[in-house]
Amino acid sequence: MPTDRHSGLARERLVIHVSATLLALLVLSPFLWLLVMSFKTNAEIFRFPPRLVFPPTLDNYAALWSSEFRGSFLNSLIVSTVSTLVSMVIGTPAAYALSRWTGRGGATITLWILASRMAPPIAFTIPYFLAYRHLELLDTLTGLVLIYLTFNLSLVIWMMRPFFDQLPRALEEAAWIDGATLWQGFSRVVLPLAGPGLAATAILCFLFAWNDFFFALILTRTEAMTAPVAVVNFMNYEGWEWGRIAAGGTMIMLPVLVFSLAVRKYLVHGLTGGALKG
Repeated sequence: MPTDRHSGLARERLVIHVSATLLALLVLSPFLWLLVMSFKTNAEIFRFPPRLVFPPTLDNYAALWSSEFRGSFLNSLIVSTVSTLVSMVIGTPAAYALSRWTGRGGATITLWILASRMAPPIAFTIPYFLAYRHLELLDTLTGLVLIYLTFNLSLVIWMMRPFFDQLPRALEEAAWIDGATLWQGFSRVVLPLAGPGLAATAILCFLFAWNDFFFALILTRTEAMTAPVAVVNFMNYEGWEWGRIAAGGTMIMLPVLVFSLAVRKYLVHGLTGGALKG
């Protein structure tokens, strides 16, 4: 009987592993297809039936970095990094203050903060465009950072507040009794315990700014063009340069992949920990 039980468990594990592998391949297949296509020539891309083994080429990446995409990639990196850092620096203390607020009005303020994420982006486009035109912020990195900061702040506050809510206040009070100031208690006691939440929130903020296409298309022209907008320029009247498009898409995915792998230990805890109480 124990042998039958062990064999049954082994079969169940095998089924689970095979199912998980197939599901992972299904989810990753578009990205793998894009990666493979980036190493093909246009003739090889349109070859039918497609060949599983083909001579790879780096011409698409070489042509990509010799075009305006290089500057656009750098613009995306600067805008995403700066907006994420500023959002975390401002939004994290704000979330902590709302979490420790004992008076009335905290829930109302939090709901108003969320309102900026509930409205569709098109609702903000015209006001921002008109304001930026008068402030001379069109086609500037500063303008993109400001608009991403507007939306990321509400995301930081809403994601970080549950993490601070679940941390016992006795830890901060013990630090205060030992002579720590309010800021020291926050930075040395609360923030280290909220590390998984900080990592998960930073990733989501970076993803929003990095993947944005709508605001970058409307508010930029050439100087502040971001990578997603630059990839679209490979679709022109002369034809669609699929190899460069695939290479550009691969390069756009690369920083997000590296960032996610760097903090992968905290990501799952960060996305689920804020929902726990006690």
